[in-house]
Amino acid sequence: MQIRLDGKNCLVTGANSGIGFATAEGLASRGATVYMLCRNKERGETALSQIRSKTGNMNVHLEICDLSSISEVKSFATKFSSTDKPLHVLVNNAGLLEHKRVTTPEGLELNFAVNVAATYTLTELVMPLLEKAAPDARVITVSSGGMYTEPLNKDLQFGENNFDGTQQYARNKRVQVALTERWSEKCSNKGVGFYSMHPGWADTPGVSKSLPGLSEKLSGNLRSNDEGADTVIWLALQPKEKLTSGSFYFDRAEAPKHLKFAGTAASHGQIGSIVDSLRSICGI
Repeated sequence: MQIRLDGKNCLVTGANSGIGFATAEGLASRGATVYMLCRNKERGETALSQIRSKTGNMNVHLEICDLSSISEVKSFATKFSSTDKPLHVLVNNAGLLEHKRVTTPEGLELNFAVNVAATYTLTELVMPLLEKAAPDARVITVSSGGMYTEPLNKDLQFGENNFDGTQQYARNKRVQVALTERWSEKCSNKGVGFYSMHPGWADTPGVSKSLPGLSEKLSGNLRSNDEGADTVIWLALQPKEKLTSGSFYFDRAEAPKHLKFAGTAASHGQIGSIVDSLRSICGI
């Protein structure tokens, strides 16, 4: 964990609070140039100044983008790519658990838009910058152990009548794990590594807002933001030969993607048709 990142460019989504903030701070403290992608300018500016003053690293920058809007993600990716800088680390951290069915102005179910569509679109569009940083480039996607309960499901936007936000979140997190496998296979010769991970249940603003019952029940036993970000930072620092691209990590070690008897393993065979759907939905 003492490895330095001077001269490395890192992009962290959802970086103004929780695990994203702790990740951005951890990368900045090791000398990286960090781009914090945030939705809210005011909260982003507060987080930016905190990280700069705590780490003494002035190479930390704020980028504003609402990840629930695929057109905004595309605009940001175009602007960010125009600098033609290599991107060494992309951390897909931004996540959302909305309990009610909310449809974005672009017609997408909100959880899916942020957790899946934005993650897919951003990763695909910055791929040329990641390839410029090969062989050291990596994409780390913050998934969740919540995905263990759900198989991969082609119904990406939860078409059923009785909308269940927690179940949709778990489905989204399963898609992230399967996408990580898919990217790893597709880009095996391009010098970009892909890793998904479970941060553990951390006491983040997202958890306390979206899962107040869990937050109260586990009060005092939840992980801190720094503990939640630990494996993200570890994945960003390790020599690539110590890591397995396409794998799911927990507490600095590879973890199974499926629980015994959960019946989720065979579902990953559907990822090809799901990627086709994502391409169409996101217009890529």
